[in-house]
Amino acid sequence: MRVVTPKRLKEFSKKHPLAKIPLLHWYLITSNASWENLSDIREDFNSVDYVGNQRYVFNIKGNDYRIIVIVIFVSKKVYIRFIGTHAEYDKIKSTMIKNI
Repeated sequence: MRVVTPKRLKEFSKKHPLAKIPLLHWYLITSNASWENLSDIREDFNSVDYVGNQRYVFNIKGNDYRIIVIVIFVSKKVYIRFIGTHAEYDKIKSTMIKNI
């Protein structure tokens, strides 16, 4: 999969150094994957949640952080839409997730 805007991972890691290694792990697995559907994603990340509108939520570092991405299976692209702490994620209402 091609992760679009991996720079966002680096920027977030500068603010949250404890997230650096787990985010790098997520990036390496994701960029080497060739997902076709949610089941394929769950083989790599069993805690991923589909929240609608092509958006998926990944728990990072034991659920300390969350990433929301758009996955376009046909073009093999993953667009990072949100990276935040669990508390920041909790502030986002479910209706807002679909607009991110």
